[in-house]
Amino acid sequence: MAQDSQSCGMVDKAMRFWMEANMRMYLQVQMEVEAANAAIKGGSMAEIIRGFTEAAKPEGIWFTALNGKRTMVAIFDLASPADIPALAEPFFVGLNASFEISPAMNMDDLQKGLSRL
Repeated sequence: MAQDSQSCGMVDKAMRFWMEANMRMYLQVQMEVEAANAAIKGGSMAEIIRGFTEAAKPEGIWFTALNGKRTMVAIFDLASPADIPALAEPFFVGLNASFEISPAMNMDDLQKGLSRL
């Protein structure tokens, strides 16, 4: 039983930490080929990516091809989960893209988190 209360305490500490700070996020956007082709020809792909970079101010952003699809990968700080729709919708609507987002840590984040256990 003591182990359960200890686990709950660790979860509470982690939740307080994440609620107090921006959360670093890993984002992967995969664009459907035909929609991306049309967006490139029409000029909207550059606008969509520029809009994302202005809004999210990513720490890093990379472009590659995965599974035969144009793919953008970015690391950025998310101030609030309520910001996700505004970041995601231009990719969904303009590029018929998939949008996968998850929390991420760098080595400093990991060391800080482990020190709180």
